Amino acid sequence: MAWLFDGGVILAYFLLVIGIGLYKGRGDKTMEGFAIGNRSIPWWAVLASILAAEISAATFLGAPNEGYALRNYTYAQLAIGTVLARVIVAFIFIKPYYDYRVVSIYEFLRVRFGERTKNGASAVFLVTRALASGTRLYVAAVVLVLGYEMVSGVALAPLQQVWIYIGSLIFLTGATAIYTALGGIKAVVWTDVIQASVMFGSLGFAIWSLLHAIPGGWQGALGTLHGPKDLTFLDYGTQPGASFLGNVRAVLGTEYTIWAAIFGSTFLTMATHGTDQDMVQRMLTAKNATKSRLALILSGLADLPIVLCFLTIGILLWAHYQEPGKPHPFAFYILHEMPPGVRGLMIAGVFATAMGSLSTALNALATSFTEDWYIPYIHPEATPRHVVTAARKSTVVFSVILILIGSATAYAAIVLHSRVIPIVLGIFGYTYGSMLGVFLVGMLTKTRGSERGNLLAMASGFLAVALLSGLHNDLWQLLHPATPHAVLWQASWLPTIEFPWRITAGTLVTAAIALCFRTPPERVRAVLDHLATRKA
Repeated sequence: MAWLFDGGVILAYFLLVIGIGLYKGRGDKTMEGFAIGNRSIPWWAVLASILAAEISAATFLGAPNEGYALRNYTYAQLAIGTVLARVIVAFIFIKPYYDYRVVSIYEFLRVRFGERTKNGASAVFLVTRALASGTRLYVAAVVLVLGYEMVSGVALAPLQQVWIYIGSLIFLTGATAIYTALGGIKAVVWTDVIQASVMFGSLGFAIWSLLHAIPGGWQGALGTLHGPKDLTFLDYGTQPGASFLGNVRAVLGTEYTIWAAIFGSTFLTMATHGTDQDMVQRMLTAKNATKSRLALILSGLADLPIVLCFLTIGILLWAHYQEPGKPHPFAFYILHEMPPGVRGLMIAGVFATAMGSLSTALNALATSFTEDWYIPYIHPEATPRHVVTAARKSTVVFSVILILIGSATAYAAIVLHSRVIPIVLGIFGYTYGSMLGVFLVGMLTKTRGSERGNLLAMASGFLAVALLSGLHNDLWQLLHPATPHAVLWQASWLPTIEFPWRITAGTLVTAAIALCFRTPPERVRAVLDHLATRKA
């Protein structure tokens, strides 16, 4: 009976979100309305939407795992770079997007450089976003698998778990696709406001509940933390007695250090918030560039306390269980120790994070495909109504693609025990540095960069990151599961960089090569004419 009550709460949540999404997004008949809400969304709603899009189900369940495993706040250092990056994006990227009045941000590259640069960046986005969003989808279903085993009292076989994952992916993606396809970006933003509220409420209740479950509350939790790095925030990543080059290798090979926060996280956030249609699209729904900047910078300031809350939950979970290596501790706590009803709301919080990031991914994929490929190459003569219809249909198609990717990920993780997941989850690091490098050259210079040079630079940036991160060895191990530690090739002098540094390396290599090429004079004149026309 208790689980029926939880199910009713979850169902009511889904109906509320779908209803609000359809109501808010009704009536849009143009691509500007579908994709950027006719630039009419209040800045505070844009702020909530940015936060909802950033926090996926993988973060909601995974960030507490970092706190549980590390018992410190070093993961939160990365938030420093996100604030710095948002200030840079706000004052370098946002205004040109408004000046050029783009719907797909890759249109900026078409005007600045040409069709091939735009197509290259748009293709990278479509593939990267589909793989990353599809892979993350399966994480939200963890709670359903654990819940089924808890209610039934039966441990599921791996293949049975996969079928539950697939069923939950179909339901979750189908429900999200309904309001995303019909309501467009307005539905996405306003449902994100609801989902952000549910998510923040879930975090607050989880901390309150854990403090009451641990004898002595916070002081009792402190009594369980005796490690040398417990509760630390800053980690320089250096090794006493090591040489300068040795310390450089150590810093580049460590995930959470102050250097990764200042440099690596800054470049990473510049890429995700400046060159990713998924995130930028909601910023372009604000009434003007000033309001968009306000929402973006405030979202960065909100990031640090949110991350601290996630890590605090993980640390409190450690104090509560004190079981090293416990799988999915936050999901386990929600299912086994939350009271009925509240447990349903917490599960809804997990789904809220998944739906928030999923809806914006679907809308951004549909927008980029429609603007960058459908209109110029498939149906150039399409009327505004036909364009919106195409965007809605492509939303459904991308929903199916994400379900297939999520299902394949679940199968690979559960049945094959494959290492494909860290490769796909880290795909942003391999590709987004190339995009950021080209965007920076376009934003910061007037006469540097060309079609051929940009494509060469993007390919070089990808190859550099693949080499420095050891992608070739990861793929070799993926193809040879019987020898999981086999290495294809690794030079002793070459550092292996962790994920916070990948976009930094890709950006620097791409920008350095792109700057070696000069923009043709006729393209420079075309850009000036385009801006003059827009301003007129």
